[in-house]
Amino acid sequence: MSLIYFNFIRPDEEPVDRAQAYQAALDMAEYADAHGFAQVVLSEHHGTAVGWLPAPLAMAGMVLARTKRLGVSVSALILPLHDPKRVAEDMAVIDLASGGRLIVIAALGYRPEEYAMFGRDWARRGALMDEALQTLLDMWKTEPRPVTQPHPLLFVGGSSKPAVRRAARLGLPFSAGAHVPELENYYHEQCAANGTKGFIIVPPPRVANVFVDEDPDRTWAELGEHFLAEARIYAGWQTQDVSSPVTSHASTVAELRAEGVYAVLTPQECIDQIRGGASTMLLHPLCGGVPVERGWDSLKLYAEQVLPAVS
Repeated sequence: MSLIYFNFIRPDEEPVDRAQAYQAALDMAEYADAHGFAQVVLSEHHGTAVGWLPAPLAMAGMVLARTKRLGVSVSALILPLHDPKRVAEDMAVIDLASGGRLIVIAALGYRPEEYAMFGRDWARRGALMDEALQTLLDMWKTEPRPVTQPHPLLFVGGSSKPAVRRAARLGLPFSAGAHVPELENYYHEQCAANGTKGFIIVPPPRVANVFVDEDPDRTWAELGEHFLAEARIYAGWQTQDVSSPVTSHASTVAELRAEGVYAVLTPQECIDQIRGGASTMLLHPLCGGVPVERGWDSLKLYAEQVLPAVS
């Protein structure tokens, strides 16, 4: 399954330059849709000073309006920061307009400063999440009713047992935010105890952000600092209890390249990995604020050389 990821980190850029990246992402999504990609993946963060996407549902609606087949996964929506009734209506409208192509992973988030920014009580984040999820499920029984029944595809995200219990209690699928295999049995046990049914997705230990180029050495030399800047920003938000499969521990470009969380692959290397059993390829064409034209080069190499060889 081929995915394309956007987070819109653009350090030290003016709004006019950032606008170019947003507009390019919409064009890239349309191009990816035409070439057989499965999903666009969006994430949410606030107050970062580097431009991380703060409004994923708005962007999801624009991507879905420009495409016909691919899904859009919001991974993740920090649900306690939002008015849940507004989220329920927005998701229902996007679901209706897109024919059911929206996927949302609702998560607590892990940055207290984001809660402070929105006047939310960090100490009550679990209760806020419970209330918001229940509000979504209740709202979707009224108008506007989504086309996807009983509701748009909604996961509970997280990496802890309380998050698993929350999903199982409500009969919602669970998306693990880290490689924690023991959560799978626990989820099914909790579903059985609550009389609910669902499924769980646990990621592999490491997920690579992929950039495609015929000359990886040149790309690391020219763009490695972009990749490292993004990696260090994201790693700085992780705690001892929170670490995702895309968390890097590198402090230099050389360490980042050796680590493998960010990977520059040739088209043939992508083909070899897919034929070797890789179930997912996550392209990150605008990674760390790379020039838009280089992002296009990466995407086109994958779409025009890799996908025809493995389809």
